[in-house]
Amino acid sequence: MTSPAGTAATTGGAATTGTVGPGHRAAAGPLLLGVRHHGPGSARAVLTALAAARPAAVLIEGPPEGDALLPLAADPRMRPPVALLAHAVDDPGRASFWPMAAFSPEWVAIRWALDHDVPVRFIDLPAAHSLALKEPEPGAGSEETAGVRAGEEVTPVVDPIRVLAETAGYDDPERWWEDVVEHRSPGGAGGGSDAGDALAPFVALAEAMEALREAYGDGGQPRDAVREAYMRIQLRTARKEFGNDVAVVCGAWHVPALAARTTLAADRALLKGLPKVRTDLTWVPWTHRRLARHSGYGAGIDSPGWYGHLFDVADRPIERWMTKVAGLLREEDRFVSTAHVIEAVRLAETLAALRGRPLAGLGETTDAVRAVMCEGSDVPLALVRDRLIVGETLGEVPDTAPAVPLQRDLTRSQRTLRLKPEASERELDLDLRKETDAARSRLLHRLRLLDVGWGDPVAGRGSTGTFRESWRLSWQPELHVRVAEAGVWGTTVVTAATAKAESGAVVATALADVTALAEHCLLAGLPDALPVVMKALADRAALDADVGHLADALPALARSLRYGDVRSTDTAALAEVAAGLAERICVGLPPACTGLDADGAEALRRQVEAVHGAIGLLLAGTAPAEGLRERWDAVLHKLAARGTVAGIIRGRATRLLLDEGRLAEDEAARLMGLALSPGTLPADAAAWIEGFVGGASGGGMLLVHDERLLGLVDAWLTGVPAEMFTDVLPLLRRTFSAYEPGVRRTLGELVRRGPVPEGARRDDVGRVPGGFGPGLDRARADAVEPVLRLLIGRRSEHEEAAG
Repeated sequence: MTSPAGTAATTGGAATTGTVGPGHRAAAGPLLLGVRHHGPGSARAVLTALAAARPAAVLIEGPPEGDALLPLAADPRMRPPVALLAHAVDDPGRASFWPMAAFSPEWVAIRWALDHDVPVRFIDLPAAHSLALKEPEPGAGSEETAGVRAGEEVTPVVDPIRVLAETAGYDDPERWWEDVVEHRSPGGAGGGSDAGDALAPFVALAEAMEALREAYGDGGQPRDAVREAYMRIQLRTARKEFGNDVAVVCGAWHVPALAARTTLAADRALLKGLPKVRTDLTWVPWTHRRLARHSGYGAGIDSPGWYGHLFDVADRPIERWMTKVAGLLREEDRFVSTAHVIEAVRLAETLAALRGRPLAGLGETTDAVRAVMCEGSDVPLALVRDRLIVGETLGEVPDTAPAVPLQRDLTRSQRTLRLKPEASERELDLDLRKETDAARSRLLHRLRLLDVGWGDPVAGRGSTGTFRESWRLSWQPELHVRVAEAGVWGTTVVTAATAKAESGAVVATALADVTALAEHCLLAGLPDALPVVMKALADRAALDADVGHLADALPALARSLRYGDVRSTDTAALAEVAAGLAERICVGLPPACTGLDADGAEALRRQVEAVHGAIGLLLAGTAPAEGLRERWDAVLHKLAARGTVAGIIRGRATRLLLDEGRLAEDEAARLMGLALSPGTLPADAAAWIEGFVGGASGGGMLLVHDERLLGLVDAWLTGVPAEMFTDVLPLLRRTFSAYEPGVRRTLGELVRRGPVPEGARRDDVGRVPGGFGPGLDRARADAVEPVLRLLIGRRSEHEEAAG
């Protein structure tokens, strides 16, 4: 596992004395290789040490239940970064990861052992115990496997790398690590290197770890004592089988504890009474971005992409890195020449010399890239950090790796639909009229229903209820835990989603929850779940008398009917329930809109808007309820005219009627005049204005084109008493600040010009200079129509009839 800081910032060596070459194994004892998790320098050193020592067995810090999975590391289809995933069988949300990159010392040791037919084992505390000790966390599994038992005192966690760096006079632990380890000669994996030289870094830094443990004790990780006791027991077992010809690869912080002389009885006493759970383990893909997390075995390295580069290249790492950066920037249409690459390399090397560093590190290369290739800007440099320094690499795991049945079915679906999981975020546009795209949509919606958030719907070219959908996809390692959790519902995606929907319908108490579930079932294509959901929906709708709940439920039902039309789904039962809800809303809404405070009025205003949109969708359906439009129009007229209704609701009802052509402009002006009359409190009048022209409803353009309404607002505003103006100013500012700058500017010009005098001279199209025409000029509008039809590709009615 990791250092006590929760990072991978520890290095060290065996706390043994004497010669540790292969010819002196009995005298030296086991070969303890303390490493930095995910450190390319440690990985190279481990590879060199193993090649020189040729141990008979290799022991790795990790859960012993994973031993059966180790041979998969040699599968050519296994591409790091990957991680061991352990989860409790009865509680899949209780899970932990052990990630490994290509430059992780553990991965290098595993591959060396498999390549040389050397037995390799994990020796850390079993996942069965660590998961039982670990408190379940919200969301998917954590990378952290070592928590604190109840009752244990939590002490400050020590970061050994930071302590060593500060002792050496460095203010940046990463820079110290680069200078001490990463800039060392890589040695070689093919032998030929003196064994003493290969082990020198481990011996030297082990002494530092021993001194740190003497100074800081357990470093703030009390559970380390339990883990180290188990590792010592496993080491004793291996020594009985292989003698001292054993190599141990572990976090350097643990080396002094493994080298300490303790009794078997004392170690077993520490392990006595540990809780235990049944666990399953498998390999899962990991990402470089996840390696940058500061938690547990994730190590919290800041630059996995940079470390991967250092590990992969055999020579001239700076030159090759600058070439990578240049290639990335060229792909983004930035001009970067070969001369830029040469100058950036020279600058990085010069900076290293000025700063007294043995070689240019990440800091020097980044400064050189900013100055030479990015012209001093951090904007393109952010792209370099994201794509190269951190990186978006997603590992791969062979099909032979164990997996829950649901994961296997999901993998088959992903391949069939050509939806490859990718760590990088990407947009996916779907045309639901195409069979493959419709199947992709159903899969993504089913996964959302199972809380496997691979994709999120986004606003795209289509709109609600159309044949197009847009998704934003990003596969993260935690989703494997989500899939394991969802496995309790079924062995395939469709059966699991159906079972969860049916269960959700039974336990749901709110009407809006059931309607949302019905919508999900239609989107996900779950016809077997619909009868259960519809029965629950009918029961909840019949019992719920709260108009607000009914108003919250209707929009989802209306969208579901439109989705049913798109997907050719039978929604007759859904339409019947929706019509009943709409009827009950029409009856109960007017009384519910009286006697409200400001917050209640705003909430109900949003519900009125949502119901209005939902009824519009119902009326656009194939079989709208008879008389629904007339009943809803009557409700809006009541809300607009009733003085006891909150001002913001009256204003919005008036605006909705005006936009639908159900209210004459003269009547709208009359209602505004009443709302803004001197007898109305300024706060109520301001609320009416917000309802009528506020938000993103296009109210600004309405005032621009109807100077009569603008004049009413202007006259009211100038008549507000000074002592009351400060009370209504925040509301007015919120209303008008939502307008686009051009609209606000035009309104200001119109107000500055003042009202148009009666009989003012107009031009040949009816406009007052500096003003606007009184109405639609049909002759000019008809002249534009052919061009618009040509642009949108639609023929006129006359052309359609002709042929």
